[in-house]
Amino acid sequence: MTTIQPLELLAPLAGVLLPLDLVPDPVFSSRLMGDGICIDPTSQTLCAPLTGMISNIQDSGHAVSVTDDNGVQVLMHIGLDTVNLAGKGFTRLVKDGQRVVAGQPLIEFDADFVALNARSLLTLMLVVSGESFDLLAPGTGLVATGQPLLRVTAEPRMAVEEVEEGEALFSRPVTLPNANGLHARPAAVFAQAAKGFNASICLHKQTQSANAKSLVAIMALQTVQGDTLQVSAVGDDAAPAIKALAALLVEGCGEAIAVQAETLEAVAPVSSASVLRGVCASPGSAFGQVVQVAEPELIVIELGGGEVLERAALERALQHAAEALISLQASVGGVQKEIFRAHQELLEDPTLLEHARELLAQGKSAAFAWNQATLATVKLFQGLGSTLLAERAADLADVGQRVLKLILGINDSAWDLPEQAILIAEQLTPSQTASLDTRKVLGFVTVGGGATSHVAILARAMRLPAICGVPGQVLHLANGKQVLLDADKGELHLDPDLAEIEHSEACRQQHALRRQREAEHAQQAAVTRDGHHVEVTANVASLQEVEQALSLGGEGVGLLRSEFLYLERNRAPSPEEQSRTYCAIARALGVERNLVVRTLDVGGDKPLAYVPMASETNPFLGLRGIRLCLERPELLREQFRAILASAGLARLHIMLPMVSLLSELRQAREILEEEALALGLTELPKLGIMIEVPSAALMADVFAPHVDFFSIGTNDLTQYTLAMDRDHPRLASQADSFHPAVLRLIASTVKAAHAHGKWVGVCGALASETLAVPMLIGLGVDELSVSVPLIPSIKATVRELDLADCQIIARQVLCLEEAAQVREALRLYHMATVETLPVVEH
Repeated sequence: MTTIQPLELLAPLAGVLLPLDLVPDPVFSSRLMGDGICIDPTSQTLCAPLTGMISNIQDSGHAVSVTDDNGVQVLMHIGLDTVNLAGKGFTRLVKDGQRVVAGQPLIEFDADFVALNARSLLTLMLVVSGESFDLLAPGTGLVATGQPLLRVTAEPRMAVEEVEEGEALFSRPVTLPNANGLHARPAAVFAQAAKGFNASICLHKQTQSANAKSLVAIMALQTVQGDTLQVSAVGDDAAPAIKALAALLVEGCGEAIAVQAETLEAVAPVSSASVLRGVCASPGSAFGQVVQVAEPELIVIELGGGEVLERAALERALQHAAEALISLQASVGGVQKEIFRAHQELLEDPTLLEHARELLAQGKSAAFAWNQATLATVKLFQGLGSTLLAERAADLADVGQRVLKLILGINDSAWDLPEQAILIAEQLTPSQTASLDTRKVLGFVTVGGGATSHVAILARAMRLPAICGVPGQVLHLANGKQVLLDADKGELHLDPDLAEIEHSEACRQQHALRRQREAEHAQQAAVTRDGHHVEVTANVASLQEVEQALSLGGEGVGLLRSEFLYLERNRAPSPEEQSRTYCAIARALGVERNLVVRTLDVGGDKPLAYVPMASETNPFLGLRGIRLCLERPELLREQFRAILASAGLARLHIMLPMVSLLSELRQAREILEEEALALGLTELPKLGIMIEVPSAALMADVFAPHVDFFSIGTNDLTQYTLAMDRDHPRLASQADSFHPAVLRLIASTVKAAHAHGKWVGVCGALASETLAVPMLIGLGVDELSVSVPLIPSIKATVRELDLADCQIIARQVLCLEEAAQVREALRLYHMATVETLPVVEH
C-alpha cells in the first residue's frame, strides 16, 4: 500500500472565508457532515476544488460531491435550506459519474434569487470522507476562486470496507416523510446514527442501495418525499440497528415533518424541568437567590366620611405624591427622570381627577374613588390596542398605587431585599425598576413584559440582567433558592452546576472590567478595526442630558425630544423659552457636532392640555406627530422659528415624526422654508424624517430624494410591522425589534438612502443594544443614537468589529425566520468576536 500524497483543495468560488462555527445551522457547525470551511460567496459559479469523479450531484442543483482517485470525498453545499428551492436558481453543468478537473465549473446559481428565497447563501466545502487537513489561508477574509485553501493529509486507506458475513435483516418499509427527501442535513443525521453500530448497514430505495454510513452515498439515492425505503443490516447488532434507524426515518431524521408538527407544537414544553426560558430584556448573567416580590393587597373601604373630608384626603395624597416625584426627578437622570416626569404629569390628568371627584360626590371614600378612577382608566388604555397607551397604563397603575398608599397611610418604602437577589415578579413597573438597589439586586425575571418595554430599557440602562415572558411557574419558586440567570440566552437555570456558576461569575467579572475599560476610553472615536467610522450620538430630553452625553463620549445629539418643553404644563412654552433652550443645547454641542431636533411628537395618545383635541378610538393610529402639527400649522411654525434660532450654533438637523405620506413631508418643508426666509436665513438646516411607519420604510426610495437623512425609530416600526403590542401579556415577548421583517425594512431603507447619497441613523431602542451593533453596522447604518448611559459601551463595541464581518452576519440574519434565531446567531457571533477581544485604542 502506498502513502497518498497531500492533496490541495482549491476555493470553489470567490467570497469571504468563515469558520464553520459561525454557520447558523447546528448540523454544519457541529461538523456532523464533516469538517471543512464556509464561504460567503461573491461569485456565482461553483467550481471543482479537486480532480476526480462526480460521485453525486443533487437533482435540485444545490449540492455536489467530488471523489478523487484515492477516495477523498468533498461535498459542496450552496446556501442553507436551498433544497427548498427545488432547483430554481441553479443550473447543473455536470452529471453523476462524470470526471472533472480542478477548477472546472460544476454549478451556476443566481445569487440574488437564492439570497431572497433561501435562508442564507453561505456555501460549505466539507471533507466528508473523514481525512484531516491543514488550512492554507487565514481562517477569515477574502478568497478568490481557485485559490488553494486546504491541504488534505490523507492516511493510507483500505481499498474496500470489510463486509460482515451472515444473513441480512430488513426493516419494515418506511414512507419517507421529509418534504425534500434525504438532502444533506437529514442524510448526515442518518449516516452519523448508522456509524454508531458495528453492523454493515445499507439503505434501499427500490432497486438502488447505499452504504448507510456514507453521507454522499445516501444523497446519491436522490430520495423524495413519499419514497418507500428499507434499512438492512448484517452483524451482531443488526437488529437494534435497523430498529433505531427505521424509527429515525419515521421521525424525519432531525427535521420537523408536517404530520407531526401540530402534535409536537401541542405537547412541547416551553421550558425543561431545570431551565425556564423567556426573552432577553437586558443582557448579562448572575448567580443569586430567588426573591419573590409582589405588591401587597390593599384594603379599600368604599364609603367615605363626607365629601369635604375625603376630597381633602385625596388632594393631600396627590400633593405628597407630586413632591415625591419631583424629588425623584432631581436625584436621577436619563430615562429614569423621563419616567418620573411622566408620572407627575399623570397626577394632573383632568379626566382622571374629574372621575375621582365624581365618585367623591357620591359619598365614596378617597381611596375608593381614586382606585376606581385609575383602574377604569388603566383598563381603557389597555383595551385601545396602543403600545404607548399600554405603557401609560402601566405608568398609571404605578402612580395609582403610590397615591393610594398615601391615602391609606401606608409607607411606600422600597422592598427590604437580601444580598444577591434575583427578583421574580408577575410584572415590574417602571418606577419599581428604576428604584432598585443594584448593590443588592443582581437581576430580575418577569412573567409579563417585552424586550422593548420601558422596564427593559431601564434594565439595560442600569446594566441589570433581565428576562421577561417566562412561564408562570416561575412565581412558585421558593424564596432563597439558588438560581443562575443567563439573560443572554433568555434562561433561568433552577439547578445550576458548579461549572455553570463559575462560568457565570467569570463572565460577570469580565463584564465589570469591560465596563471600566469602556468608561476609560469613552472619548475615543467609534471606528471599526478596518477603519469604518460610525457616529454614536445620544437620545436626550434636556440640556442636563446633553452635558452628560458629552462627558460620556457622545458625538452629538441624534434625537432631541422637543416635547419635553411642552409636557407638564397648562400653557404652551413661549417662543422665547423654546429658543433659549434650543440655543443653550446647540452651544453646548458646538459647531462641529450634529443636533437632530425632532418636532413635536404628541397627539391623541399624548394629549396637551392647551391643544383642544377630540377623543379617538385608537389614538396611536390617529392624529399624532406630523399629522397633528399639520392640522395645527401655527404650532409647527412656532416650533420651526424657535429651532431655527439655534442655526449656526451646531450642525442643525430637523426631524419630522410619524411621516407616512410624501405630501406630509412636502407641506412641512414648505412651512420650514417660509419661516427660514422670514428670519433671513440663507441656508436651511438639514431636514429628515423618522422611519417608524412601514409605508415610509417601503417607500424609502421615493422619500430619499426629498430628505437629507433618515432616522429609524425601531420601537414603533416593530409594533406596526408585527401588529403586536409590546406590552401585551401574551405577545410582548414576540414584539421584538430583532425580527427579520423589521431588519429587512431597515436594510431596504438604508439601501434607498445610500443610493441617493443620504445617511441613515437608528434612534430606537435597538441602537442601544450591543448585541445589535454588528448587525446594524453590517446593514449600512451610519449613526447610532443611543440611551445616554450606554454611549461608552456602544462605542467600545464598534471599535472591536470589522466592517466586512458585520456585513456577513447582517446578510445571514436577514435570512432567518424569527427574532429568537437572530438573537442566537448574534450571540454566537458576539462570543466569537467581541467578548474575546480587548478594547482597541485608536
